[in-house]
Amino acid sequence: MNIRWRLRMAAAQREVWTGVQLRRLLAERAGLEMSAASVSALLTKEPAQLKLQTLVALCTALGCTPNDLLEVDTTPIEAQPRPVKVPQAPAKASRGRSMPPL
Repeated sequence: MNIRWRLRMAAAQREVWTGVQLRRLLAERAGLEMSAASVSALLTKEPAQLKLQTLVALCTALGCTPNDLLEVDTTPIEAQPRPVKVPQAPAKASRGRSMPPL
């Protein structure tokens, strides 16, 4: 599965060009106060994780849906055949003296 973060594109389509503009919209429309650094990081990098509250606030601020912010490729990954392991018989323990060769 591949996920592509599209906040920058969604914001630009709504004529939101800067972190300052997005930060203001988040506060005014969604009641979410975020630091300038956090908003900048959301605009410039794909987040490793995202709170649902933040996702909802972004959608509220931009008037969009999560589908506008996330592009998810749900194409199944081809299953690779697993190598079959053949069980090996345990080694026999020798008892006492060894037998002489024939």
